[in-house]
Amino acid sequence: MKKNLKILFMGVLLGIGLSVCAQQKVVIPDLSKTGQSGLWTLYNRKMKIDEGVHLNGMQGDGLLWLNGTEFGNGTIEADIRGEDRQGGSFVGLAFHGLNDSTYDAVYFRPFNFKNPDRNGHSVQYISYPRYTWYRLRSEHPGQYENPVSPVPDPDGWFHVTLRVHYPDVKVYVDNSKEPCLTVEQLSRQKKGWVGFWVGNTSKGSFRNLKITLE
Repeated sequence: MKKNLKILFMGVLLGIGLSVCAQQKVVIPDLSKTGQSGLWTLYNRKMKIDEGVHLNGMQGDGLLWLNGTEFGNGTIEADIRGEDRQGGSFVGLAFHGLNDSTYDAVYFRPFNFKNPDRNGHSVQYISYPRYTWYRLRSEHPGQYENPVSPVPDPDGWFHVTLRVHYPDVKVYVDNSKEPCLTVEQLSRQKKGWVGFWVGNTSKGSFRNLKITLE
């Protein structure tokens, strides 16, 4: 209790826009202050605040890490928006991060949501640096990616919930009662940063981040 209250007090002092509920262990960052805060680390992207946090499209993967919260087990929730751009929209959430190249992530390919021939590749788990999507698809076809249900608008906002209890990860979309993807983590990293993730050349928007710690 004292530790969590200390975090809240420091957040007020530093103006970092971090809300912490000490009893429930819920972290709700104020994303409107993301650009003003030393709590965040941006990698390989430019950022702006619109309806949420928007990351632009560039070569390579991009990340926006929330540095001040160490996440182990619990729940990560956010609203995410990509675009219906074939082969060019990869948006998701990273967790158990150590740096810009070591983390696990779950991401979405919105352009596949309503494609009957490709919808099995709509949601994807990865574990960098060893387990890329290509390696997982080649060595374990159909195990680490799935269709998404219910099917969101490829150009619209959709709500994502990750429930992590190492090594189990369950992915829910738009408050569905059933997960659209269930996997066991391939990394040994049990704790780390949480962040917004965009893939090669992709842009994406994020809002309403909520982290519940167990």
